[in-house]
Amino acid sequence: MMLQTLESLLRREDLSRDTMAQAMAVIAQGQVPPAQLAAFLTALRAKGETAEELVGAAEVVRRHAVAVKASTEALVDTCGTGGDAQGTFNISTAAAIVAAAAGARVAKHGNRSVSSKCGSADVLQALGLPVQLTAEQVGTCVREVGIGFLFAPGHHPAFGAVAAVRRELGFRTVFNLLGPMANPAGALRQVMGVFDVRWVSVVGEALAQLGTVHALVVHGDGLDEISLSGVTHVCEVRRGTTRRLSLTPEELGLSRSPVSALRGGDAGVNAGIISQVLAGERGAPRDAVVANAGAALYVGGVAESVGDGVQRAQAALDSGAARKKLAAWVELARSFTP
Repeated sequence: MMLQTLESLLRREDLSRDTMAQAMAVIAQGQVPPAQLAAFLTALRAKGETAEELVGAAEVVRRHAVAVKASTEALVDTCGTGGDAQGTFNISTAAAIVAAAAGARVAKHGNRSVSSKCGSADVLQALGLPVQLTAEQVGTCVREVGIGFLFAPGHHPAFGAVAAVRRELGFRTVFNLLGPMANPAGALRQVMGVFDVRWVSVVGEALAQLGTVHALVVHGDGLDEISLSGVTHVCEVRRGTTRRLSLTPEELGLSRSPVSALRGGDAGVNAGIISQVLAGERGAPRDAVVANAGAALYVGGVAESVGDGVQRAQAALDSGAARKKLAAWVELARSFTP
């Protein structure tokens, strides 16, 4: 079956939703040799994934996930695709903490670095958080402190063999897009950054078909985040409908800053930047965090608009609530480990 699918991709033919689902199911069963898996990911990347293909693949990944039962409504995820090659610090991870401090319920999906210096799991570990918790323990974190981290390898064991192939390939694949679309806690509200503007509408349409309640798919001036350096292109998804819009820093009450002001490094460097933001330090890193936290508060139903969310995020930082939220999260997560 995989060989036939490869032939179609090599002819640059789009796959149907069912064909893509069948291919992903075979991968999940461990029946695809590494060479064929690498060829599949490469050919799909070269052709360009469609919304239908993403929907078919995401449904299979969701079905095979180790679920987290958070027992709470309006769960939000801020997981983005990565792969933008801009070398910024972990903005969406910091935004998740601030959004939780401002009242959102966050189920942050993420992984270690695949193609960058520092993934969300790496920086959270550097901040003192144990990242390899059980599904039950993650659910407890969400219920008791309002935020939990869903470490992708622990929740998607059926796709464990894919990680090594992705690492060897060294470029982004469909799994960069699928990770944020397959939250194991079933979060149906999200801010999803994508690495290229051409994916904003494609991913938005896929999320609409997947039952998303409210999401913002964003790309800002080369970043898979809401940007401070220019216009952020947005696809807003609401219960099966989509609309395109744009955001500027000025609309959110923020100053413009170059991408270079958001540069990070390894896990230690990025953890230091996030700690400074949570401690109340002002500047471009803080502005980037509150912009993205504001979006999370909006899709989470806490804020009436992204701008309102930005103000709430600012207040969570100024009051010390964000710093305390991280401390409470780390304390609870550590209580589960010897």
